[in-house]
Amino acid sequence: MEENKETFAYTYSAQEQEEIRRIRDKYAPPSKEESPMDRLRRLDKSVTKGAGIVSMIVGIVSALIMGVGMCCAMLPGWEKLFVPGIIIGVAGIIGVIAAYPIYTRMVKRKRASLAPEITRLSDELLK
Repeated sequence: MEENKETFAYTYSAQEQEEIRRIRDKYAPPSKEESPMDRLRRLDKSVTKGAGIVSMIVGIVSALIMGVGMCCAMLPGWEKLFVPGIIIGVAGIIGVIAAYPIYTRMVKRKRASLAPEITRLSDELLK
């Protein structure tokens, strides 16, 4: 009797291995302990995340207010709303312009509050 032993071997490339590892990590239960590098990354992301959300909300709402002011100022037959429309539009423009300074101020404050922790973690990781 002849034994039919067909074997198949396949090796994955390094890129495929990394992709497999990333996919597996998505479905793995979260680890209880956070590594210092993970904590450093999380803290660094948290500096701009909240400020970005707030400044986007301010900018979007202000752009909508500016649009309402433009509508009031340009509607035919609504001459009574021309001046209030201009005022509302200018208020919206001021809000849009203020979005970036709000972002930078919030980032600056958050960086100042997290600087000691980030410096400590980075010193720990560099040793």
